[in-house]
Amino acid sequence: MRRRRLRPAPGQPDGPGALLDSAIHLRDRDILQRVRDAIRHRQVMLVFQPVVQANAPERVAFHEAMLRVMDETGRIVPAREFIFEVEELEEGRILDCLALEQGIAELIRAPDLRLSVNMSARSIGYRRWMRVLEKGLAADPTVAARLILEITESSAMLLPELVIGFMTDLHRRGIAFAMDDFGAGQTVLRHFKRFSFDILKIDGQVIRGIDSDPDNQVLLRAIVAIAEQFDMFTVAESVETQAEAEIVARSGVNCLQGYYHGAPVAHPDWRMDPPLHNKA
Repeated sequence: MRRRRLRPAPGQPDGPGALLDSAIHLRDRDILQRVRDAIRHRQVMLVFQPVVQANAPERVAFHEAMLRVMDETGRIVPAREFIFEVEELEEGRILDCLALEQGIAELIRAPDLRLSVNMSARSIGYRRWMRVLEKGLAADPTVAARLILEITESSAMLLPELVIGFMTDLHRRGIAFAMDDFGAGQTVLRHFKRFSFDILKIDGQVIRGIDSDPDNQVLLRAIVAIAEQFDMFTVAESVETQAEAEIVARSGVNCLQGYYHGAPVAHPDWRMDPPLHNKA
C-alpha cells in the first residue's frame, strides 16, 4: 500500500526545512519571553567564582560575578539558551544593568572585596546603565577602585572606537577593565594596542586539556608574551584539573579561574560575616 504523505495543517509551513525553522522560532520566542518575565519580576541573581593567584592558589585576587536568570519555578535558565537571542535587544542591556546594580551592592556590602562584572559593548551609552554606575560610585567612593568591567573580545571588536573612548573615561575614575574570552575571537592587533585593557582573560578553548596539547601550550606562551608587552595581567579561564593548573602556571599566567579552584556560588564567604557595626 502506498504511504500517504503527511501534510501540515492549513497555515503551517510546508517541508522539513520550514518546519524546523518554525520550531526554532517558537523555541527562541519562548526563551525570550522567559527572560522578559524574569526581568519584570527581578528573578535574577549573581553567583561568584574566585580568581586565584597562579603561584599561591590559596590567595584570591578577585571574584567574577555572573548573572543568572531564573524561570517561574526558580530553576536557573542556562545562559547559552538565551544570551545570543538577547545580545542585540534591550533585554540584553537591562540584564547588564541588573548585573552591575547587584555587583555594586556586593562591593558596598564587603569593603575588602574586588569584583568583576560582565557587560556588553552594546551597553556603552545606555543611559540606565550609566545611571546605575553613577549611583553606585556616589554611594561608596571605594567602589571604583574595586570594580572590574569585563567585555568579551568579540563584543569589543564590534565597536572598537566606542570601547576605547569608554575605557579612557572610566580609567580616569579608577575602574579597571578585563578582556574576556581572549583567543575565541579575532582581535585586530592595531585595536588591541589601543584598548588599554588591564586584564586579559584567556578563553577556555585554549586552556582545556592543555597539558596534552603542545600546540595550545605554544599559543598560551605567545598570549602571555603579548600581555606582558602591553603590561596586562593574565587570567586563565576554565582550569579544571591539577595538570592544567600546573602547565598554565609554568607558562607565566598570573591567575587561574575554573572549577578546579572553585565553582560559582550564590552565597560566598563574605555574606556569612556579620555586618561591620555588629562586630566587637
